[in-house]
Amino acid sequence: MQQLNAAVLFAAGFLVRPLGGWLFGYLADHHGRRGALMLSVGLMCFGSLMIAVTPTYASIGILAPILLAVARIIQGLSLGGEYGTSATYLTEMADHRHRGFYSSFQYVTLIGGQICALIVLLLLQKVFLTNEQIRDWGWRIPFVIGALLAIVALVMRRTLQETDAFEAAQKVVKRTSSLRGLMRYPREVLLVVGLTAGGTAAFYTYTTYMQKFLKLSVGLTDDQTTTVTVAALVFGIILQPTYGAISDRIGRKWLLIAFGVCGVLFTVPLLTTLRAATGPFEAFLLIAAAWMIVSGYTSINAVVKAELFPTSIRAVGVGLPYALTVSIFGGTADSVALWFKSIGREDWFFYYLTGMIGISLVVYLFMRDTKADSAMHRHE
Repeated sequence: MQQLNAAVLFAAGFLVRPLGGWLFGYLADHHGRRGALMLSVGLMCFGSLMIAVTPTYASIGILAPILLAVARIIQGLSLGGEYGTSATYLTEMADHRHRGFYSSFQYVTLIGGQICALIVLLLLQKVFLTNEQIRDWGWRIPFVIGALLAIVALVMRRTLQETDAFEAAQKVVKRTSSLRGLMRYPREVLLVVGLTAGGTAAFYTYTTYMQKFLKLSVGLTDDQTTTVTVAALVFGIILQPTYGAISDRIGRKWLLIAFGVCGVLFTVPLLTTLRAATGPFEAFLLIAAAWMIVSGYTSINAVVKAELFPTSIRAVGVGLPYALTVSIFGGTADSVALWFKSIGREDWFFYYLTGMIGISLVVYLFMRDTKADSAMHRHE
C-alpha cells in the first residue's frame, strides 16, 4: 500500500503534463524552440531542488508532502513541454535521410537518465551510505545531482541554434492561437493519441513499474532488482538507434505494426513467465525480450509525431496530445498495476496492457507511413 501511495504521487506529476505540453508548445511554435527548451530544463532544476531541500514531516507537518506535490507538479509542467519541443527540435535539425536514427536519441538520453539514477542509487546503497542513512537524508542526494545536471543542460542549451524550419515558418505564417491552429488537424491529433496509448503504457511498465514488479512479484533482492533493471535499460538503449536506422530504410509504419502485433501476442506470456522467474539472469532475458518489442515504438514515436504536423503547429501538435495520453495511460500504469496487485488480481494488469497495445495496433494498421508522406517540409 505504501508503494501504491507513492505511485499515486508519481502520477500527480503527469496530470499537469497537458498544460505543459500546450504552454511550451505555444512558446516553441511562436517564439522559438531554443527558448522553450531552456525554460523546460530550468523548471526541472527548480523542482528537483525543491524536493532536495523540503523539510521532513516531523519538522513542518502536512506542509512537507504538500511541498513535494508542488515540486512534482512543476516537474510535470517541465516534462510536458520538454517532450514535444525536443522531439520537434531533433527532427527539424536531422538530415531527412537519417531522421529516424537521430530522433531515436531522445529515448537514448531518456533511458540513459534512468540508468544514471539507478547507478547513483546503487553507489549510495553499496559504497557510501547505510540503509538507515538513505532513508533519513541520503535520498535527497540524487535530486541535488539532478538539479546540478539540469544547470549544465541549461548552459548547453543556450548555445543551440534555432532550426531552419522555424525560421522559414516565421516568414510565411500568420500567427494564430495555438489551440485554434491545432483544431485544423483533428485527424493528426487523434493519431498521436492512438499511436501513443499502448506504447507509453508498455514503456512505463518495463521501466518505472518493472523495479517494483521484480521486487514484489518476482521476489528479487534490492541489489538483484537494481542490477537487472540497469542491464535491461542498457540493452534498451542499444536498440533505440538500431531501430531508428531501420525505420529510415523500411519506413516507420512497419516498426509500429511489429510492436503492436508482438505486444498483443506476447505481453501476457512474457509477464506471466517473468513472475515465475527463478533468478536474475532469467528475469533479464525476459525483460530484454520485452525491450525488443517495445523499442518498435520508443525508437521512432518522436519522429512519427513530428512528421504529422506542419512547422507552425508542430511543437504543440506533438506535445499536447502526447502529454494528455501519457497522463492517462503512462503515468497511471504504476498505480493501475499496483492496485490490481493489492486486490489479488495482478494478472489482470497483463491483459489491461495487452488491450492498450491492441488499440494502438488498430491505429498503426490504418495510419499513413510518415516517412513517405511527411509534413516536415510544410510551414503553413
